[in-house]
Amino acid sequence: MENFTYCTPTKLIFGKGAIEQLPAALKPLGRKILLTYGGGSIRKIGLYDEVKRLLADFEVYELSGIEPNPKYTSSVLAGVKLCKEHGIDAVLAVGGGSVLDCSKAICAGALYDGEPWDLITYKVKAQKALPLVDVLTLAATGSEYDSACVISRTETNDKVGYLDEHLYPVASILDPRYTYSVSKKQTAAGAADAINHIMEQYFCEKHSALTDGMCEAAIKSLIKNAGIALREPENYDARGEFMVDCSLACNGILSIGNSPSGWPCHGMEHALSAYYDITHGEGLAVLTPRWMKHILSDRTMERFVSFGTHIFGIDSALPEQEIADRTIAATYALFESFGIPMHLRDVGIDETRLGEMAHHIAVNEGLDGAWAPLSEADILAILKASL
Repeated sequence: MENFTYCTPTKLIFGKGAIEQLPAALKPLGRKILLTYGGGSIRKIGLYDEVKRLLADFEVYELSGIEPNPKYTSSVLAGVKLCKEHGIDAVLAVGGGSVLDCSKAICAGALYDGEPWDLITYKVKAQKALPLVDVLTLAATGSEYDSACVISRTETNDKVGYLDEHLYPVASILDPRYTYSVSKKQTAAGAADAINHIMEQYFCEKHSALTDGMCEAAIKSLIKNAGIALREPENYDARGEFMVDCSLACNGILSIGNSPSGWPCHGMEHALSAYYDITHGEGLAVLTPRWMKHILSDRTMERFVSFGTHIFGIDSALPEQEIADRTIAATYALFESFGIPMHLRDVGIDETRLGEMAHHIAVNEGLDGAWAPLSEADILAILKASL
């Protein structure tokens, strides 16, 4: 096992009625709260009114309209401005991963005197950030339980992953009932995102029986419960286990002691959604089996065999190459069974900008140092195979 330091300071508050603990979570942080959220979904399900009721004793300012693939110029800078103008004490994010990610960047930028993009791109190290509490309405990214966010800057086609220990939420409130109204499209995309989070940690050089077992159990749970949630959107137990799977998928516990993988599928997908603003989980689902096929070799074979036999129950007595081929086919079929479009053309991406995106990825994502290194030519080949 590799050396590691593991710390997750976020308090998870899970279950029916967990929202009632919101005032107690916010009270130690201060009285002036910036409430952040996306479109109208939290109003439709009554959550907005519930939150406002619970915040009656606080001074509340609002930032609404946070977009999927949250945008730096519009949402992040608007939130930072509100925080500085009103002396905000804490941010309350109500929504899914995009709202949480945007709110994390706001928390860091609010206590920085310079350009917040310098923090997001690691030109400057954050010294502090406003505290963040969240109420989760969509299970997918795991942002409620980690220190990462992903921010897009459309004018430069950048989509940047920003990690900082100051960005862990203080508390995250998870009530599965708030995910009942999530569409089939977003439920499927959330499952694909979380499954790929785990695969990015599983496909690596050094790993252990412990981390393999945790990853395999989490993926099998996601497969089972995503399937139920797609058929029965108000199945509380399925939605609940799905939420917890997503929270654990990206906070580091599933890969403690593993060597890094480079997260190549995320590195490539960030360009797709930066250039075309597609749904992140759908982009990952399209890329993942093509990436698997491209990197399969004698050196990587063991991971494919392990994944296929433990996740999909493929007969371990078969030749390794056959197991690997069946594993890739099963991964494709899994995402397809969720109803996800499995070609880039299906989500509005043609060959026009593939070369430009491949170059952008090669320059900005450092995938030549991934577990299975990818050159610009490799990246372009994967993108072409995904059309």
